Amino acid sequence: MPFVSSVFRTLLLRLLALPLAVLLLTAGPGSARAVDTPSVAAASATPTAPASALVPPHSFVSQAARRVGESVVRIDTERSVARQAFDPALLDPLLRDLFGDPSSSSRERGQGSGVVIDSSGLVLTNAHVVDRADLVEVTLADGRQLDGQVVGADPVTDLAVVRIDASPDLVAAPLGDSEALEVGDWAIALGSPYGLERTVTLGIVSSLHRNITSLGFADKRLDLIQTDAAINPGNSGGPLINASGEVIGINTLVRSGPGAGLGFAIPINLARRVSDQLRTGGEVVHPYLGLQLVPLTARRARDNNRDPDAILQLPERDGALVQRVLPDSPAETAGLRRGDLVVAAANQPVRDPASLLEQVEASRVGETLPLKVVRGARELQLSIRPGALPHPA
Repeated sequence: MPFVSSVFRTLLLRLLALPLAVLLLTAGPGSARAVDTPSVAAASATPTAPASALVPPHSFVSQAARRVGESVVRIDTERSVARQAFDPALLDPLLRDLFGDPSSSSRERGQGSGVVIDSSGLVLTNAHVVDRADLVEVTLADGRQLDGQVVGADPVTDLAVVRIDASPDLVAAPLGDSEALEVGDWAIALGSPYGLERTVTLGIVSSLHRNITSLGFADKRLDLIQTDAAINPGNSGGPLINASGEVIGINTLVRSGPGAGLGFAIPINLARRVSDQLRTGGEVVHPYLGLQLVPLTARRARDNNRDPDAILQLPERDGALVQRVLPDSPAETAGLRRGDLVVAAANQPVRDPASLLEQVEASRVGETLPLKVVRGARELQLSIRPGALPHPA
């Protein structure tokens, strides 16, 4: 009996151990860890998100354009254009029958872009887009066409404000800060080039404070944003925005050249100041001195002074050289002469005509503006009172 009891007990222990052995052999390492670490089991049971779900569905460009897109409009204009009169006696009767009598005027159509800056119905665009327009039609982003009225325009800065009927769903574009821009920042242009609505192009800020006179526009006063974002005819007046979808400039012109085009925009900080005056029907007054200036550097002056045929000896300093004093101007009243070199204005150094113009723009009409002038070997302190820039005849 003791032998039988021993054998029975051994067999019973083996039978009890068999399921545990089978469990350990068939469960595998993963299941063994699952028994020991239930938290890991829960984590491994969670489905892994596909890699495509981690990538944003759209780029920052589309997000920025979407933010301001509802505020971008197309502007169509019509204007009367005088035609050269013909002497009917010089027209062959056959040509008169074919083409009819020539009219003294014709209708010219134009197109540009704009951006809503106030939900009350104010649209900012270029002055040249609505110049002399008899009819202004504004097409909103949703396709609605509204009559527009030019509230005011400033040809000097090429800015204009157009008013349309306000509606509850009219959205004003968010305005940024053009002074915060740096070369290399993203620049996105929106508008209707060649009539192609809702067009978006991408580039960077290529340069800042590009003086418009260097581009051949002597009648303008602008320091422009230069960009390589494609700006074409019809983009004029549309917004240039940053990566956040804020308006940083108003597209104004393009200069094409070999290889690529150069686009330019009016800084939004200047556009905001001018539009604040135009929106009430007010006139934008620009101070002026009545001078024609050319840049002078010390090196250029030395080269001139070494020339035995030089008309006059120039001060060998950097500054704005007076080439002409306009008659009956504040400059003539103050005693400025041809050949004077302006080296400081309002106690700020003047290194070229652009820096002098900056000080003049910051001054007020009728208030004294101190100038430091080099005349020959003498340095003079003059006081000048800027006048209001006359309108072109």
